[in-house]
Amino acid sequence: MPQSEPDRAPGAATGLQCLHEDSHLLVLAKPPGLLCVPGRGPDKQDCLSRRAQAQWADALVVHRLDQATSGLVLMARNPEAQRRLGRAFELRQVHKRYLAVVAGALAQAPDGAWSTIDLPIAADWERRPLRTIDPHRGKPSQTRLRSLGYDAATDSSRVELEPLTGRTHQLRVHLAALGHPILGDALYASTALQARAARLLLHAQWLAFEHPGTGHWVEFTSPAPFCTTHPHSTARCCAPSPWLGRAPCRPC
Repeated sequence: MPQSEPDRAPGAATGLQCLHEDSHLLVLAKPPGLLCVPGRGPDKQDCLSRRAQAQWADALVVHRLDQATSGLVLMARNPEAQRRLGRAFELRQVHKRYLAVVAGALAQAPDGAWSTIDLPIAADWERRPLRTIDPHRGKPSQTRLRSLGYDAATDSSRVELEPLTGRTHQLRVHLAALGHPILGDALYASTALQARAARLLLHAQWLAFEHPGTGHWVEFTSPAPFCTTHPHSTARCCAPSPWLGRAPCRPC
């Protein structure tokens, strides 16, 4: 069964929300704008891994989210758990789903069925750190997606995404290639679409995998911290928007 403990206190001292803690792993909720690991330069040393290690000295990095993306991040608590989880990611045995709000009306498949984006992604060396679709140099990249609905008032669609590969910026590049960039995307959306949200409206909401200690199948969930029906409102509709600076939206 999905596990979620949004009101847990552990990690509060470091500004982290800990959804699960045991002797093998941590499940943390990363806020948008926070790096997962340190970057280059003194202004990029504050990050999720260092905050976690201030609370749990044995915390070890397993995977990452883009700095602009919020949501679930796993950390191991011993080298063997790190090895097993890392291997599970490599073998695509960790299942991940994201929620996004994209520009325009994304076509809905019958009965809510999933479709697959299969477009190879390569580094855009002239515009680093951007990535681009390249049928010749690109690495195989697949994303499953389904539309959860279109809101005509905001001309935006809610989308559920499941990456089958793990390329840098994969979800952002694939959606932009479809002509439906994620709102607030400072790298792959137009200036006008960037301005429609003060953060990237992309959230890692679900993780499922075999627990490295018990061998049991476990799932964890984290609700999106933005309203996926009305991108100009907060998750707790309908307060004034911290992203678009607009008045409260209609009740969700």
